[in-house]
Amino acid sequence: MYEPTPPHDEGLLDVGDGQRLHYEVRGIPDGVPAVVLHGGPGSGCSPWWAGFFDPERYRVVLLDQRGAGRSTPSTQDPATDLSVNTTTHLVADLERLRDHLGVDRWLLLGGSWGSTLGLTYAVTHPGRVRAVVLGAVTLTRTADVEWLTRGVGRYFPEAHQRFLAALPEPDRGGNLAAAYARLLASPDPQVRFDAAVAWCEWEEAIASLEATAVPGVWGNPRYAEPDFRYGFARTVTHYFGNAAFQPDDAILSRLDRLAGVPAVLCHGRLDLAGPADVAWDVARRWPGAELHIVDGVGHLGSDRMNALMVAATDRFASL
Repeated sequence: MYEPTPPHDEGLLDVGDGQRLHYEVRGIPDGVPAVVLHGGPGSGCSPWWAGFFDPERYRVVLLDQRGAGRSTPSTQDPATDLSVNTTTHLVADLERLRDHLGVDRWLLLGGSWGSTLGLTYAVTHPGRVRAVVLGAVTLTRTADVEWLTRGVGRYFPEAHQRFLAALPEPDRGGNLAAAYARLLASPDPQVRFDAAVAWCEWEEAIASLEATAVPGVWGNPRYAEPDFRYGFARTVTHYFGNAAFQPDDAILSRLDRLAGVPAVLCHGRLDLAGPADVAWDVARRWPGAELHIVDGVGHLGSDRMNALMVAATDRFASL
């Protein structure tokens, strides 16, 4: 990966609904426009993401989606209204940001939830997309969320037992993400705290092939920060509990609109959080999409997967 350069532009863009999105632009001002869509949802966008782009060829936009990172108001505040934080809002935000920056078409790069958002944006505004590069491809459909919160528990029975035990018994047979979202909206701070810990422990258990899933021991240092942990868990469960606020076929049924848009999709064969058949289905329905299933790799990716994504942006810089 490349060494990210310092931002040469940044700001807070008012997108309505009382929301202001933090963005920064790296690389060269007259480079090929690209935008990064972070995962989570709710994780925020770190400078690391700019490393997928040659800073001498790209104008890279990093943004924090609604309520995440340095965008305001933060979902870390229990009083922040989540009703104006949906996939439709995020897609509209991208259009406002594109227009604000004077970009005609840009390359989309994202991972995990960022791939769901990127694909939704692309099929909604195909004329604004010059190319797509995605890692850990997800669609956040009802079945995908059911797998992530229940089905994959067959591989992690100890961790899944703890995950279920943190919920009221009547909620353990239904929509688990929505049940956690209710706990995270509790007026009781201790209930919110405990739910955020339990959700993030489950995320850690299923995301990394190396995770030990020891309660109270965080492999991802961000989860050790209570404010981040709460805002992240609150945002993720809000989206997952509602299957990304869109019909389950919203992406796959419209992929024919992307015929002629070049794409590279990279996915770990051992990604238990998001099985590889999802990426396979996307590539099969997308005329011209190039899929790399990387052996021995889980949801968090690897140097090999990163190298494939960098090679893709290098190639697409000349489009």
